[in-house]
Amino acid sequence: MFEEMSDLTVASATTIIGGFTKRNRLDDAIYLFSRMLNSEIRPNEFTFGTVLHSSTALRNILVGRQLHACAVKMGLNSNVFVGSALLDFYVKLNAIEEAQMAFRDTLYPNVVSYTTMISGYLKKKRFEDALCVFREMPERNVVSWNAMVGGCSQTGHNEEALNFFIDMLREGFIPNESTFPCAICAAANVAALGIGKTFHACAIKFLGKLGGFVGNSLVSFYAKCGSMEDSLLMFEKLSKRNTVSWNAVICGYAQNGRGAEAISFFKRMCSSGCKPNGVTLLGLLWACNHSGLVDEGLSYFNQARLDNPSLLKSEHYACMVDLLARSGRFTEAKGFLDSIPFDPGIGFWKALLGGCQIHSNMELGELAARKILALDPDDVSSYVMLSNAHSAAGRWSDVSTLRMEMKEKGMKRIPGCSWIEVKGKVDVFLTADKNHVENNEIYVLLRFFYEQLRENEDSNLLNNFCSFS
Repeated sequence: MFEEMSDLTVASATTIIGGFTKRNRLDDAIYLFSRMLNSEIRPNEFTFGTVLHSSTALRNILVGRQLHACAVKMGLNSNVFVGSALLDFYVKLNAIEEAQMAFRDTLYPNVVSYTTMISGYLKKKRFEDALCVFREMPERNVVSWNAMVGGCSQTGHNEEALNFFIDMLREGFIPNESTFPCAICAAANVAALGIGKTFHACAIKFLGKLGGFVGNSLVSFYAKCGSMEDSLLMFEKLSKRNTVSWNAVICGYAQNGRGAEAISFFKRMCSSGCKPNGVTLLGLLWACNHSGLVDEGLSYFNQARLDNPSLLKSEHYACMVDLLARSGRFTEAKGFLDSIPFDPGIGFWKALLGGCQIHSNMELGELAARKILALDPDDVSSYVMLSNAHSAAGRWSDVSTLRMEMKEKGMKRIPGCSWIEVKGKVDVFLTADKNHVENNEIYVLLRFFYEQLRENEDSNLLNNFCSFS
């Protein structure tokens, strides 16, 4: 029809191209667009929007760039409909600089354009750029707020994600089922149990009956915060359970060092008819690792290797190395490493080095450290772990040599970080922190504790207490 229609118009041609796009015949849609140009039919903004969708689905950046050039020649690149389609194309193909160009060329960008640009920046972990675009938005909707909450949560800006969610509520926007999992995940990542409970109540208020996505995120949240009873209660309330629901509880037991309960829950999962996946197995191995159930972990791994080897990924092998090394079974750990059917990366050798640090196995620890530094000469953590292993073994000259080497290379330890939630507010602390708003009061209290320890000559804590000025 396309070839034979003599009275083909831009509207009818666009409709035919759209039909091919809807039926997933994407190459044909792009071919018909080129035939349309040959027929001297001038595409409009809707034609470009349709055909750009095809190049996005094909992930073909060369075709997309040609379409972009064609839109520029016809003066349509400044049209908001075409600009948004180009922006979406470049963001999905990770071409952030070209996305910026498409955004700048759009004369009157709408809320969709702004939201897409924000998502592109957050995808590239350019938080400040995303924040700048968000602040410039003339109007916002729930989707744009969701982009900020979800993007911050996924890029590790958890405190910012929580603040954006609260600001969203203050400005009168009603969160939806896409908002809550992101906000709850951010609360879980900073173990803000009180804040998360508030979000739970908020979800019930706005959504009524909680769907699978929100329910599963709450199961995972309570488990990550160490409240397994609430996690189980939430799990039992779910109207429909899937593999994600079961995995959240198993991984929660693993994180809280309750290996026996994780194994019991895994058996219950199998009895229910729900099929385990790779995450299930990883959670199970992790649970055995954190509870010292070495033989059980080996049994589950070997069973998976026999019954369903496609489940096994590099992280499962790394977990087994860690399991054996932590328990001091270094011969088996080294043999397991040598038998892995691919080249082990840094994570494997760090797992082995961690076990060597615990059990002061210097010979194997130095081998692991050499392997790590060969893969990444600037890896600070391997120096620190090896130094700790030497320290535990009383080899102070080796500790001094390592620290001197770190100093010469300009290496610095990444400071430790901890946080606590008090009255709904999360306070974050770094090693040797001087920036906390209540810094003076904290150090006054520490000095008081220190004086009490000095007065108690029998206290063993004083020997391990680091002095401060």
